[in-house]
Amino acid sequence: MGVAPYRSQLPVGRDGLTELLRAEFTKFRSIRGWVITLGVAALLIVAFAWVGSQEHTSSCAITPGSPSTCTSGVQPPVLGPGGEPVVDSFSFLHQPLIGNGSLSTQVTSLSEMTRSGNGPGTESGGQRHISVPWAKAGIIIKETTTQGSVYAAVMVTASHGVRMQYNYIHDTAGLPGAVSASSPRWLRITRVGNLITGYDSSDGVHWTKIGSVHLTGLAESVQAGLFVTSPANDVGSNSPCSGTCSDGLAATLATATFAQVHLAGDFPNRGWSSQVVGADTETYPTAQPAAPSWFRHSAGTFTISGSGDIAPQVAGDALNGSGDTDSLLASGAFGLIAVIVLTTLFITSEYRRGLIRTTLTASPRRGRALAAKAIVIGSVTFVTACIATAIAEALSRHELSINGNYVFPLSTTTAVRVAIGTGLLFAIAAVLVLAIGTLLRRSAGAVVTGIVAFVLPFILSHPLAPAAADWLFRVTPVAAFAIQDTLPRFAQVAGSYTMQNGYYPIEPWLGLGVLAGYAAVTFGAAVWTIRRRDV
Repeated sequence: MGVAPYRSQLPVGRDGLTELLRAEFTKFRSIRGWVITLGVAALLIVAFAWVGSQEHTSSCAITPGSPSTCTSGVQPPVLGPGGEPVVDSFSFLHQPLIGNGSLSTQVTSLSEMTRSGNGPGTESGGQRHISVPWAKAGIIIKETTTQGSVYAAVMVTASHGVRMQYNYIHDTAGLPGAVSASSPRWLRITRVGNLITGYDSSDGVHWTKIGSVHLTGLAESVQAGLFVTSPANDVGSNSPCSGTCSDGLAATLATATFAQVHLAGDFPNRGWSSQVVGADTETYPTAQPAAPSWFRHSAGTFTISGSGDIAPQVAGDALNGSGDTDSLLASGAFGLIAVIVLTTLFITSEYRRGLIRTTLTASPRRGRALAAKAIVIGSVTFVTACIATAIAEALSRHELSINGNYVFPLSTTTAVRVAIGTGLLFAIAAVLVLAIGTLLRRSAGAVVTGIVAFVLPFILSHPLAPAAADWLFRVTPVAAFAIQDTLPRFAQVAGSYTMQNGYYPIEPWLGLGVLAGYAAVTFGAAVWTIRRRDV
């Protein structure tokens, strides 16, 4: 004869979710130590963000809308039209253009070299042929030769075909393929007022429009001409260099050949001026040759060599200052330790004192009782982490700025995502630790397990190679910290987008999803276990 299943004799609604939530929240706020621990977590987030920002000091004074100044010979970052840090260094053969006009040319070759290392192919003088995908050669209309001024350019690149780029952060593709004597490219750029239009052609007869852009506030008189530049190559911090390296970046040099240069419009000088823009940069390695050796003119053909880049600067050691509030991540990790301890006590204290039997007697639906605990502890940590993160973000950015560091602009949408996302990170982490505590029923084991899951990856990431560290932040619970990623990435910059430079290897919400996956599986195991074992 079968045994009838147990049915609670409590009045309907006594163990409903609303009553359980009220009961669990009453437990939480009644124990002063738990409330204090939650406050400590908030203080740790704010305090360590402030301390971390003090470690990044610079001798520069960087004020939006005002010229940047530095002492002790340190060069301030160059800022583009939108206030973003940029690299603006290239060889420039130019003429003034008054009003409307156009410039066209044929590019027949583009080659690159580096001055670093002694590997295969190294020539005398420490040079060797390399491939720099974003080496550029083309035609440009630039308001002035001052670094950071507005511009639009049409160019060939070493590995990305023809491009039209403007104001450093914008990029549009044209004809694909590499340029060579057997496969040249014709380029054209026109100006009508503030409207700049770029064209390309494979035969010089049939032209295709790449794109148009309005350069707001463009002056009547601009500089138009030919340019060549070649970005620094990431050779690794252990690679040998010969005076043209900075933190693993080796300066490179590109050489391009231009033919059939045609000008239309008011070019009053009718003569070329040569200039190396940004040759004195200290924050980005270049290999600019001394003038006038960087260009040759013979029978209507120009051969120009150049080094540097015309592009946005990405965060890293080459950028003066920290570049971003990376201290926020460390502060979050410290605050999370306090939450791990709090959440563990929230469940294991009931096991230690035998109160879990009372809880489950009042609510025989054990899965619902555990869910109520998860909702309460997740909610209080979410609210606390949201508020603390918003304060820490604002404080850290302020301190970094007044200490002379450049801080990347932060949109309201991104700031909200960071604050709410970090709150969700803490809430999901609390649910995960609650489940671990339910499975282990011992405070020490649950705390150690939680700390190992969330702190050990940070420790291990420092001695590991960048690729290994990136994978660590893809597959472990700390992938959720990608929700704090605020640094911009640019397809036209082959930067070192690694954790060491503040870039997460996974998308923000996807990283949070990794943590949610761990929490869902562990919480499911906890519910299954608590239903089947004697408490």
